[in-house]
Amino acid sequence: MATTEENKSPLEQAGEDLFNFAIDREDVKWLLSQIPEETDVQISTVEYELQILKIISVGWGTAYLLENSPNKTPLLEIYWKAIYEFSESLSETTGLMTGTDIDYFQVLKDRLDLYVKALSDQGDASEPAAVIGPEFAGNCGNRDDLFAFMAGSKMFVSTISRVKEYFEKINLI
Repeated sequence: MATTEENKSPLEQAGEDLFNFAIDREDVKWLLSQIPEETDVQISTVEYELQILKIISVGWGTAYLLENSPNKTPLLEIYWKAIYEFSESLSETTGLMTGTDIDYFQVLKDRLDLYVKALSDQGDASEPAAVIGPEFAGNCGNRDDLFAFMAGSKMFVSTISRVKEYFEKINLI
């Protein structure tokens, strides 16, 4: 039986809200519109990587912001399950359209591992966005591209900030 809006638990609703925010593309489009034409990276790659970074940042932000909360694990399970199902559907559709097998969830896991490793390698990084920015730009094809660096940093910071605002609004933090 499908769960309706009326009988969802607050955590189920929060997981759905986080999922919907993570896949929303408005901020991706806005960040893309800020990148000048003379950039050294492919805009389509930046777009693809921004969406990945946003999805990862919602999960990372949730884990970080709810670090000591009993709601952390159940909320993350709801969120990542929704992302997994979305990824399966996206992978299947992409495979049918291109004839190439793509495991989008594995791509997300690989990028998360890459960003976590970069953050752990920095050790004392007081500003994670300064670490995420160059990693993001590298994923876009040019680690030294300032515009890609800034787009990735902005996506990371704004996503974490908006997740925090949401948690404050629903009294999770």
